[in-house]
Amino acid sequence: MIIKPMIRSNICINAHPIGCAKETLNQIDYVRSQKAKRAIKSVSEGGKGPKTVLVLGCSTGYGLASRISAAFEYGADTIGVSFEKEPTVNKGGTPGWYNNMEFDKEAKAAGLKAITLNADAFSDECRASVIDEVKKLNSKFDLIIYSLASPVRTDPDTKVLYRSVIKPVGKEYSGAALDMMTGKISFSSAAPAEGDDIPNTVKVMGGEDWERWIKQLSEAGVLAEGCRTVAYSYIGPELSHAIYRDGTIGTAKKDLEARARNIDASLKKIGGAAYVSVNKGLVTRSSAVIPIISLYLGVLFKIMKANGTHEGCIEQMERLFAERLYTGQDNAAGTVPVDSENRIRIDDWELDPKVQAEVDKIMPTVTEENVAQTTDLAGLKHDFLTINGFDVDGVDYNKEVTDMSKIEY
Repeated sequence: MIIKPMIRSNICINAHPIGCAKETLNQIDYVRSQKAKRAIKSVSEGGKGPKTVLVLGCSTGYGLASRISAAFEYGADTIGVSFEKEPTVNKGGTPGWYNNMEFDKEAKAAGLKAITLNADAFSDECRASVIDEVKKLNSKFDLIIYSLASPVRTDPDTKVLYRSVIKPVGKEYSGAALDMMTGKISFSSAAPAEGDDIPNTVKVMGGEDWERWIKQLSEAGVLAEGCRTVAYSYIGPELSHAIYRDGTIGTAKKDLEARARNIDASLKKIGGAAYVSVNKGLVTRSSAVIPIISLYLGVLFKIMKANGTHEGCIEQMERLFAERLYTGQDNAAGTVPVDSENRIRIDDWELDPKVQAEVDKIMPTVTEENVAQTTDLAGLKHDFLTINGFDVDGVDYNKEVTDMSKIEY
C-alpha cells in the first residue's frame, strides 16, 4: 500500500514506518555529530556521563531524544518503557513503535545494550519488570528520565482510571487557533475546569507516579550512588499562562515540581538529585487543538530560526545533557545550574526577553492573508507531519509498503 497522512480534527491518526525510522536515525546522526564536535568521550572511553539509564516514555518527543542522547553521545545502556500499538502486516502501528524498532536496531549495531518494554509505565507490574531487567544487566540506574504524557492513568492501588484535561481555571479562555496544515485561523474557547477536573489532571500528570517509581526502584536496590532523575515541564509565555501554566496542566506541573523536592531529599542520601527541566515549546499532538499555542509557536519559530536559536527535541535534549547534566568537568550532584526553584531552564532561548518582545509585536498582526509570511507555517506543518513519519527528507512516499510490521528501506 502507499501510505499518506490521514488527518482528523488536527490529529494525524496513522504513521509511516520508513519515515519514522528515518527521522529517528536523523536524530541519532545529529547526536553522533555533536559528540564529535564537543569531543565527548563515552563512559567506555573514560568519559563522564550516565552508564545505565531508564527512560519512562521513551518512544517519541523528549523521551526518545533523551534516550538517543544518553546512548549515542555517552554510550549508556538504556531501558526504555512506552505503551505502543503493535503493527500487523496490513495495519500500521503507532509512530513510537517504529521509533523504538529503529533505536533498538541502531543501538545493537553500536554495541549498546538496549531493552525496550511495551508496557503501562503507571503500573507496578511494569516497575517489577524494569527492576528484573536491570538486575539481569547486573547494573544499577544512575539516570532516570521521566517523560510520560498519557492522558489517562490507572491508580495502582485503587485501580481507578483517571483522565486529564486541558482547561483554564476559574473562567473561560478564548484565543486564536492556527490550523498548521491549512493556515486557517479560527477562534476557539475552552470552558473552565469543573468538578474533579483539577485533581484528576494532577493525578495523571503530576508527580505522584514519578515519586512511586523512585521509591520502588530505591527499595529494590537498583539506584546507583549519585543517581539523578529528571522530569520534563513547560512554562511558556505570559500569553499562554491562562490555558497552560495557570490551568489544569500547569497545576499538575506545579505538583510535579513539589514532588521533585521530595524525591531530591530522598536521593541526597545516596549523593543523588532530582530535577524538573523546563523545556522549549514544540509542536506536539496537542498543540493544534490548544487555543493560541499553535499560532504562538508559528511566530516563535520564525523569530528563533532567524536568530539561529531554534531547537527541536533532539537539539534541546543534547544541550540538556552536554551543558547542564554532564558538563565533563564536575558531575557531582548539586553542580547542575538551576533557577531559584531548583529547575533546569532549557527554555532560556525561547523566553529571552528580546525574543518575547518580538513575539508580542508580531502576534497581533497575523492574519490568514499574511500567515505564511508572519509565521513559520511551513515549519509547523513539517514538524506536525514528521511526528508521524511524513515529510521526512530522503523517504519515497510513492513507494509501496508491503508489510506494515517491518521497516524495509
